[in-house]
Amino acid sequence: MKATVSEKGQVTIPKQLRRELGIEPGETLEFAVEDGRLVAHKVRQRDPVDSVYGILRGGQSADEFLNEIRGPVELP
Repeated sequence: MKATVSEKGQVTIPKQLRRELGIEPGETLEFAVEDGRLVAHKVRQRDPVDSVYGILRGGQSADEFLNEIRGPVELP
């Protein structure tokens, strides 16, 4: 498939490719040069859990961390 670059450097991604790759309006693409070729990758939205993964000190479990900051919980 071919597309023409406009004077502003814009290119329309053919509908068949957008559909096949799941590219939706408003989605962000990241561009790179790989082996002399222009490559576009969809920017994945970061999972909120991933953004906090690994922030506990020294490999502590969540229970260990909570016990440290609030004290152990005594169950009836």
